[in-house]
Amino acid sequence: MKRISNWFYSTSTSWAALAALVVFLLFTSFVLPQQARRSELKTGSSVSPDTSFYYSPQELYRMAERYGEEGRKAYIQARFSFDLIFPLVYTTFLVVLISWLAGAFIPESSPWRLLNLVPFLGMAFDYLENISTSIVMGRFPDPSPLFAALASPITVIKWIFVTGSFFILSACAVGWIINRFREIRQN
Repeated sequence: MKRISNWFYSTSTSWAALAALVVFLLFTSFVLPQQARRSELKTGSSVSPDTSFYYSPQELYRMAERYGEEGRKAYIQARFSFDLIFPLVYTTFLVVLISWLAGAFIPESSPWRLLNLVPFLGMAFDYLENISTSIVMGRFPDPSPLFAALASPITVIKWIFVTGSFFILSACAVGWIINRFREIRQN
């Protein structure tokens, strides 16, 4: 893990951080809203497991029923097209910016440097969420009790790691700013 973390520190330059920021902003400004509109049109609902923090298996089945057959197909298609790319976009953004910012003030010997890998946990649980909810949607109306039971805890864990990654990014930004002021004062 340390080797992977160090690789991100060594490759997360100012230009890489800027590129990751621009791609993230463009994606969240243009692609994400368009996908949300398309999803709402096809499923007939703005409620989705992906954007919920918690839902019960019964609520997941109600979503599947509300979506209808075409909506469920659209949901599954989006999970294996758009929702393969978006986690890569936000994870790259988070890892690169955390690495770039933290690299300026966290010593190389510090175990805190491994925090740049936390976004990968969010991405992994996002993919697990997509798989479990897609199985429920694809098999509906047949029950999928194991995947329906796993989906919500996986979603909660995803949100904990994704939100936690943004907190780490914010803390790194504050640390970076403090470090810059120290450098300016010393000169």
